[in-house]
Amino acid sequence: MAAKAFTGVPCLRCCPGDRFLSKSQIYGGRRNHRRNICPPISAVSSSSEPSIRIAAEKLRSDSKVETLLDSVKWDDKGLAVAIAQNVDTGAILMQGFANRKALATTILSRKATFYSRSRSSLWTKGETSMNFINVHDIFLDCDRDSIIYLGKPEGPTCHTGAETCYYSSVHDLLEGPKPNQDRLASTTLYSLEATISQRKDDIEAEQNGKPSWTKKLLLDKELLCSKIREEAGELIQTLLENEDGSRTASEMADLLYHAMVLLKLKDVKMEEVLGVLRKRFSKSGVEEKNSRRRPGK
Repeated sequence: MAAKAFTGVPCLRCCPGDRFLSKSQIYGGRRNHRRNICPPISAVSSSSEPSIRIAAEKLRSDSKVETLLDSVKWDDKGLAVAIAQNVDTGAILMQGFANRKALATTILSRKATFYSRSRSSLWTKGETSMNFINVHDIFLDCDRDSIIYLGKPEGPTCHTGAETCYYSSVHDLLEGPKPNQDRLASTTLYSLEATISQRKDDIEAEQNGKPSWTKKLLLDKELLCSKIREEAGELIQTLLENEDGSRTASEMADLLYHAMVLLKLKDVKMEEVLGVLRKRFSKSGVEEKNSRRRPGK
């Protein structure tokens, strides 16, 4: 009977891939193998995340993921619509398809991953362009047959270089071609921001056009600051004088508009402001305020 070739001895530690020890690792090199390859195992229970406990937790996590994947109503090709949405702006970034493996990969990697029907393979958004979408949460619809990746893009999402893949308004197309017709599908807040940006561009391009209150504010910082103080005071008065909710909403709209003009002068986007708010969700207001105290105060 022919002797079997020596393939090595199984490492009793939790090495990735059921790693085998070679002769050199057994005779004198095992220590080096353990230091460089094997994750350490604690001899006693501690908070240092011993490998055995990590492996057990991973098994439980994998089981939960499989149960979740089983609950999705995949179509007859094993696919579901997957939509990527900006966690801060609410903008719809793109739409693709996902299968079980794509969704599982997104859950584990937190990078938006899809299934390419043309290539019959997985692809992670940004793997070529480096414009990844970092996923903060994932939502299933009420029928569990479509998916939303709620995330933060690292750059333009569309292959054209546009912020999102949705910039062709059907109403604009029906009205006929116009110069610079493309515009992003935006919510009210971001439509206002775009209008303020256009007014600033008109000033820089020395285009007179029709008179604009926004242009006047952009050209007069003292006027802008006085209006922000005025609108803030009027908002406060709606509380102190117990005015109705519609009055409060109106004053808040005035304050928000003037504050957004200031943001434009400082070249700060509303998306940056909302990003700051999102990052504060995980800490208390007291902790956050203390972290912003200036030295010596």
